[in-house]
Amino acid sequence: MLQQEIDQPIIGAWGPAESRSSSPGAEPAVKQIARFVSRADFGSIGGDTKLALKRTVLDTIACAVAALGGEPAKMLREQFKEYGGNALCTLIGGGRTSPDQAALLNSVLVRYVDILDTYMSPGGLCHPSDNFGAVLAAAEMSNRSGRDFLLALAIAYEVQCRFTEVVPVMFRGLNHALQLSMSVAAAASRLLDLTPDQTANAIAIAAADNVSLAVVHVEPVSHWKGISPGWTGMRALYGTSMAKKGFTGPLGLFEGPNGLNRLFDQTISIDWTNPGLGASRKTVFKKYSALVHGQPVIETVLALRSQHRFNPEDVAEVVAEVFQFAYEIAGGGHFGSKDRPQTKEQADYNLKYLISAALLDGEVGPAQLEADRILRTDAQQLLQRVTVKPCDEFTRRYPQQLGCRITIKLRDGGTFTREQTDFEGSATQPLSWERVVEKFHWLCEPFAGDLLRDQIVSAIAHLDEIQTTELTALLGRVRPEAFQPRTRKSL
Repeated sequence: MLQQEIDQPIIGAWGPAESRSSSPGAEPAVKQIARFVSRADFGSIGGDTKLALKRTVLDTIACAVAALGGEPAKMLREQFKEYGGNALCTLIGGGRTSPDQAALLNSVLVRYVDILDTYMSPGGLCHPSDNFGAVLAAAEMSNRSGRDFLLALAIAYEVQCRFTEVVPVMFRGLNHALQLSMSVAAAASRLLDLTPDQTANAIAIAAADNVSLAVVHVEPVSHWKGISPGWTGMRALYGTSMAKKGFTGPLGLFEGPNGLNRLFDQTISIDWTNPGLGASRKTVFKKYSALVHGQPVIETVLALRSQHRFNPEDVAEVVAEVFQFAYEIAGGGHFGSKDRPQTKEQADYNLKYLISAALLDGEVGPAQLEADRILRTDAQQLLQRVTVKPCDEFTRRYPQQLGCRITIKLRDGGTFTREQTDFEGSATQPLSWERVVEKFHWLCEPFAGDLLRDQIVSAIAHLDEIQTTELTALLGRVRPEAFQPRTRKSL
């Protein structure tokens, strides 16, 4: 069903893959990307893009800090104690370790509470802030300025999003960590001063062994869904350092007889002569701890709850109509049943649970992903009365719109319905800098006092005027465990 109803219409929009190789004598794609990286210029970044990059950094750090009390963060810190490492880079939440391990932990933190940014395109989606942990480590280890860090992040966003735009990664059964490997290598190459030839090799090295499988999203969803991007970033950063030493990679990564063109059965054509660095302006932000497909669903449910003020115990049935891919990945379709979520990893990819949590608690944030909340009887019983089904109308509009229709039926016969095609944080309703500041304070309050939070916000607002180490020093002062309650309300 997934292949027939989703994959083929999107592939058809590009036409048949008549050739899997570039024209004879054409320059390898990795060298084209390397030239793009070497020519990137911070001076060409306009004010809107600069603000978007800073807003992205603030949002990403908020996501990371909110995850500090989670199980993966604790387990990774124990892992680092066992393996050690040259303490060149700062861990968010305190401590220092080797650049690759810092890239891993800080990336895992960004992803864990699933409230990070997303790039949507006809080719699929990706989470560009997955680049943050590795790019930050590369900037800190090489003692680069905040301006250099922002430029490298812009490069990473551009490489990852351009690839996502034209290649249906997840629809081919692969995870979008694939393009992340190339974007991290591209950004790290710029920060570590690699030559264009070394950069081409770094990209080839990073991607050749990072063909990640989309099975990480399938039930029962495991820790690895959230760790996979960090693992990719860690390896890509390490591989970039190897390329700087002179190691070479397969330059036919795209065009070679067994390269990416063959893997995707299409000639991957991207214009790397375009110097634009505006991808950060095209990402969507989340207000709720859930996959992006759930953002309009949760917002719609909360609107109905606020408007009609019914008791969740009186709900007889909830019917959620969504676009096909939302149903397949989070509604009980191709990726597995959503009837018995047990863990955080299962809950944030489960529309049935997310709807139930929104009805019961009036919000969906980190607290709704705690194991004791997920397993509580009220949520487990209510989600059994939630039905998710695909809607052809919404499927036709995806990804330009993320449509949904929610119908709530009460035991006394009352029925409430609401339809949305958008949500706050999307491309048409972007979160302003001020709203992201609100999100930052909401998510970070348990781990950082008022003064430290204000200092981090100020440092990011002036990131192009300071050294990267000034920001990482502040991030190292954040507590690794919550020391005060969250008093602020969610957005």
